[in-house]
Amino acid sequence: MPRKLPCPPRTSDVTIEGANSNPQAPLAGFMTTPAPLATSDLTGLRIAVIGSSTGIGRATAIRLAQRGADVIVHGRTRSEALLETAESVKQFGQRCEIVTADLADRAACDRLVDDVWNFWGGCDAWLQLAGADTLTGVGAKESFEAKLDRLLAVDVIATMRVCRAVGARMQEQGSGSIVTMGWDQAETGMEGDSGELFAATKGAIMAFTRSLALSLAPKVRVNAVAPGWIKTAWGDSAPTVWQDRVLRETPLKRWGLPEDVAEAAAYLVSPGASFISGQCIRVNGAAIR
Repeated sequence: MPRKLPCPPRTSDVTIEGANSNPQAPLAGFMTTPAPLATSDLTGLRIAVIGSSTGIGRATAIRLAQRGADVIVHGRTRSEALLETAESVKQFGQRCEIVTADLADRAACDRLVDDVWNFWGGCDAWLQLAGADTLTGVGAKESFEAKLDRLLAVDVIATMRVCRAVGARMQEQGSGSIVTMGWDQAETGMEGDSGELFAATKGAIMAFTRSLALSLAPKVRVNAVAPGWIKTAWGDSAPTVWQDRVLRETPLKRWGLPEDVAEAAAYLVSPGASFISGQCIRVNGAAIR
């Protein structure tokens, strides 16, 4: 049976008469017994990873399976890459289902939530990691306005509509966790078209994440991962000037990997993160701007 994410440990209320006269006495509200050991084990949890064909999403789906979760993987289409992600998940002996939906289509977004809930009768954690690709392939050649339209539709509107629907269902089932995808430079800015586009759209997601966390508390936790320079498809082919910039701006002196972000995302949906909500966790090698 799937298990619910645990509530944060509670302290025991202790009433001590004459506490001021006894400095060794425990104070009211202080924990008098050890808290349950936090764990990153995800055994029995049902988790959906939206946008898991490649890159950060694929690495996250695999990491969740390694930790014992049953995983639903998602892509815009039933591509060979998505099937490869599913096979990688199954290698760890976990249940895996495949769901497809074009996040630019609002009706498809609604069906996506229904489909996920129908697979296993609920969902314990939802990672909304999908985003429009405006850096590689055909998307890189589009106009600024066309890129903005796609980013708003897929990254912002879909994230808001889907996560609100997911959050409502998690409240009904009594618990859950949601993770969204931000960007580490959204709050500080970066020059150029891409900087303007991602600051606006990822900044919107991060602000929404904080507010949704307040709306869904205390039953549902909501956080974001905010990657820095991560070596996905664009990073593999980035010209030398960008390779040099990454090393210059990252104190740990390397590109981040999809697995680095996956590790943070997996922690955020684990019982060990039961007191973390409303946060945007930067995964960027100590880059402070």
